[in-house]
Amino acid sequence: QLVESGGGLVQAGGSLRVSCAASGSYFSMYPMGWYRQAPGMQRELVAAITTGGANTNYADSVKGRFTISRDNARNTMDLQMNSLKPDDTAVYYCNAVADVGRLGGSSRFGWGQGTQVTVSS
Repeated sequence: QLVESGGGLVQAGGSLRVSCAASGSYFSMYPMGWYRQAPGMQRELVAAITTGGANTNYADSVKGRFTISRDNARNTMDLQMNSLKPDDTAVYYCNAVADVGRLGGSSRFGWGQGTQVTVSS
């Protein structure tokens, strides 16, 4: 089970950090990523990280602003979001990733409730 937290309301240009906590030891076995879904839009993978955390990849829309990290000892993963824009408003989810280099998504662990991030202009 994956549980997302840390969302909230922030003004454009601000920062926010969202976190993902996994309940099982399986977490360290998979590349992971952060997805987001805005109202009326498809869910998209915006950041991905390899199993050990050495390599990351980002969607062009967030590159240079977002940083993904993971702590396998604690079974957690974070997404630091800086210079936020109104277009970043979405529900953010964590899940496994099929291909970090190609930003190939996966729904291996199902979808939790996510955490809402709202950026005001």
